[in-house]
Amino acid sequence: MTKTITLAHGNGGQENNELITEVFYKAFKNDILSKSEDAAVIQDGTLAFSTDSFTVSPIEFPGANIGKLAICGTCNDLAMMGAKPKYLTCSVILEEGFDVETLNRIVSSMKKELEVNGAIVVSGDTKVVPKGSVDKIFINTTGIGEIEQKGISSNSIEDEDIIIVSNSIGKHGATIFAAREGIDFSTSLESDCASLWPVVKKLIDSGIKIRALRDATRGGVSAVLNEWAKQSDICIEIEEEKIPICDEVSGICEMLGFEALSLANEGTFVMAISKDQVDRALEVLKSCETSKEAAVIGKVTSRHKHKVVLNTAWGTQRFIDLPTGELLPRIC
Repeated sequence: MTKTITLAHGNGGQENNELITEVFYKAFKNDILSKSEDAAVIQDGTLAFSTDSFTVSPIEFPGANIGKLAICGTCNDLAMMGAKPKYLTCSVILEEGFDVETLNRIVSSMKKELEVNGAIVVSGDTKVVPKGSVDKIFINTTGIGEIEQKGISSNSIEDEDIIIVSNSIGKHGATIFAAREGIDFSTSLESDCASLWPVVKKLIDSGIKIRALRDATRGGVSAVLNEWAKQSDICIEIEEEKIPICDEVSGICEMLGFEALSLANEGTFVMAISKDQVDRALEVLKSCETSKEAAVIGKVTSRHKHKVVLNTAWGTQRFIDLPTGELLPRIC
């Protein structure tokens, strides 16, 4: 652990894990926290509880804004535990001089996304700080949801389980980079930011027994799979040719040297299920707009415990490690 905090400590990868493990987990250690899920499971497995802070720059970008992101982020974390989002708190830190019209747009997008999830904001807090003390607006949302399918956990993935990704990957990270740097790629690329509860609800109602779910935000799909491999004491093998990546994201990655597997997503999840339920799960996913590009990308094996293996299009193999270094700061 370094003596000072760097931007890399917020990347969702190796440095971020190190910070969380050596500082926060060490101080707050308990059985619930140690499960390291997207949301805490409390009240004898009946409720999910999660919190998140949003500092994205720019605050408005193709496909969403910081407000929509804040609601989707917390509601999605609850959904990843099979929980219907119910009650949220919303705390906002505003910079002196912030434009009220922009604030109204942000709050309006939050209201709309709450309706998608069937959730309400029941408490909140607002602070205004001197100009320069914060970059325009920061939002924190905390949520409670009712669990509708128990047992979903990244600690219980089993050998021969199948790994599915719900959407083409990397759209959010690529969109934020382009918007932040003022780059016009002359494409229709936009963030995949979306609420995932409607999709998860449909899976549950269809009788799909979900082993594990995780939305691939900071650190992308590579971070999710590496965390799962360690938490469940497994090896995950993925097939390069089966990973859905749109042409725009592929082009940005080729030009700028990014790895699509490490780019952030805000409306895409990774799912582990038993192989006998794959066909039905894909049928359900492809029937929903936010997951119509769903694809099987790999499986669980025991070849290299705690590792993620990429089988390349050329017939070779390489390990996919946790992202390191400063990727794209403030993507959420």
